[in-house]
Amino acid sequence: MIIREIQQFAEIRPRARAYLCYLFTRNIPNRMPEPSLEVITTSLDKIVHEVEEFEALYLLDAKGEQVINNITDDPHKKGGLGQNRSAKSYYYRAVREKRCVLSDPYPSALTNDLTVTASYPIYDDVGSLRYIACIDVSLEHILKIAHPSSLESIFGKSSRFIYALFSLCLLIIAMLLLYNGMRSLFTHGFDFNLLDIEAMFESTILITLSLAIFDLVKTIFEEEVLGRSERDESSGVHKTMVRFLGSIIIALAIEALMLVFKYAIIDTSHIVNAVYLIVGVTLLLFGLAFYLKAISHKRD
Repeated sequence: MIIREIQQFAEIRPRARAYLCYLFTRNIPNRMPEPSLEVITTSLDKIVHEVEEFEALYLLDAKGEQVINNITDDPHKKGGLGQNRSAKSYYYRAVREKRCVLSDPYPSALTNDLTVTASYPIYDDVGSLRYIACIDVSLEHILKIAHPSSLESIFGKSSRFIYALFSLCLLIIAMLLLYNGMRSLFTHGFDFNLLDIEAMFESTILITLSLAIFDLVKTIFEEEVLGRSERDESSGVHKTMVRFLGSIIIALAIEALMLVFKYAIIDTSHIVNAVYLIVGVTLLLFGLAFYLKAISHKRD
């Protein structure tokens, strides 16, 4: 889940930064002759009423030392006066870039959850850095604000539940196919003299289809429910597609071979049906080959 949340944050980071920095610029006066601590603290109190979920608001001086206690609704998170935060990325990035910045997610000292911090440098009228206003927001809440379809939103949780339900149904189907394939294969126990060639072909088809569905279930569950994904998501999708189509082609090819033997022995007049199936499998193979070539050119 954490990996997916960080990926989603990377997507919505510009929007999240624009939102938090807008709150700072709208409420905190900048480049005043003598920016006073009281005026800035009053401005931070205004921001409290505009942000639904946040961990803390606080103010640093030009050297990175906290000059007020944390502004928060949680009494357990108050404090922080005198702490030196000059080693924090949100401090030195704001000083270096001279603009409002948004940090990468990091474990919060207040909650131990992943948190992001927006920092806003405040200058006087001659351009000297006087203060840096900071706001800590948990990664979960910033995703809710800027990414309504995130995994932790109502829609995201509903989607995960539905995907989990579909995965369970497909897994049951895969297990039933595997069970029937194994049962038809060992109808006569381990007496290999009584093995039926047709039953062996049918078992192979069922087991191959079971494998294809199981592989599809694994991909859906890992990516949509657990939130894991490949570093290159497109390659993961292509890999799943190739595996699934390959398993289907193998199953159809086995079925076509079985029909050829069956009609050759029983009734040769129906062997044309097997030929049609072989032609269909061949077209699928050409289609899969074209698909593989197309995605290889796209990567290059």
